[in-house]
Formats: sequence, C-alpha cells, structure tokens
Amino acid sequence: MFPIRDANKAFTTPHVTRMLIMVNLIVFLVTWLSVFGLIDSSFAEDVEGKFAMPPYYVIRGEKIYTLFTSMFLHADWLHLLGNMLYLYIFGDNVEDIFGHMSYLVFYIICGFAASFAYIISLQSLSSGDLVIGASGAISGVLGAYLVLYPKARIFTLIFPVVVPIPAIIFLGFWFVMQWLYVIFEVGGMVAYWAHIGGFIAGIILALVFGLKRKRVKEARFCL
Repeated sequence: MFPIRDANKAFTTPHVTRMLIMVNLIVFLVTWLSVFGLIDSSFAEDVEGKFAMPPYYVIRGEKIYTLFTSMFLHADWLHLLGNMLYLYIFGDNVEDIFGHMSYLVFYIICGFAASFAYIISLQSLSSGDLVIGASGAISGVLGAYLVLYPKARIFTLIFPVVVPIPAIIFLGFWFVMQWLYVIFEVGGMVAYWAHIGGFIAGIILALVFGLKRKRVKEARFCL
C-alpha cells in the first residue's frame, strides 16, 4: 500500500513540518553531491562518521548528540523520499494539534525513543555499526495521527487503483507489518525496532497531550 494523500485539512500552516522536510532534503543533497565529487569528496564520509548514531558509543554515554543528528541523514534517494512523503502527508495535522514548537519537541522525543528502542533490541553491539534516518521520528508522527484522526481517509495506491482507507486501518496495518518484519527478520538493514519504538512513543504522547489539545481546538472552532 502506497499513501498518496489524506482527506484531512489542517487549519494552520505546517511550518515545522515543511522546515523538517527542507532540512532533510538539503542535508541529503549536499552529501549526495559529495559522493559524486561535485564538492569535497570526503565530506559525505565525514558527515556519516561524525553524525550517524553509533549504538556502541551511545550506550557508553559517548556521542549522545548523534541521537539528534542521525535523524537528518539518509542512505539514498528512496530512503529519503519515502520518509518525506509520510512526513508530508501526516505531519501537518499532528503539528496542527500540538502547535509548532510543541510539535518540534514531540518529533525529537519520538526520534530519541525510536533510537533507544532500537539500541535495546540489539543482541550485540559493534563499534562500527551506524544508524541513520528520520523514520523513527516520523513513526511517532504516524502513531499520533492514529490516535488523533483514526477515521481520516488516507488515499492509498493499491495497484492499479487509489482507495480511501481509514487511518486506523492503514496505520494499523503499517504497524503490524513492522512487527512481522521483526519476527521474520525481513530486511536486516532496516531498524524496524526504531519504527516500533517511535510509533508507540507517538501514541503515548498523543494520548497524554494531543487529545486534550484537540478537544480544546475543536471547542474553540465550534464557538
């Protein structure tokens, strides 16, 4: 299933979501240009070496800053564009409820939760292992969207047709698939435990803070 868009208009401009997408695109573009020698060819290696998250060192209390910086690095265009599509579709409505600055804090917390979930899942640690990607934080956005807008329609490409699917079904299916990938060890290079951890963190934060904000916003709108 491939999401195209949702039928859920946000009432505020998603400045933070747009900023996050822009930052991810710029960081990837600069490192991509380095790979092809259009700028200093050592730049991409320096960026990954310094800013990707190394579980081995983080658990030892070192390079803690990479929990944040790794959220803005991607392996390739497919990795980047897939993450940015999900953030674009689901991020604006979650930002609408949380508010701009609270949403940014929410996003970062979900990213941290995703990284720690992945680290805890590891059976062994190697000093050479590196983790990159925004998918953990974006999984938190998906979890929050599920709580806040379970009935929202997600227009989904199920080849060859586009079908409107309730968010609770689309995102519920997505979450189940992450567990199945873990159980059957599909795609060993993908940190599915980070997806699971981020998603659960997003659900919890939406239940604790988001639903109350949504009720206040809806009451104000009705008045």
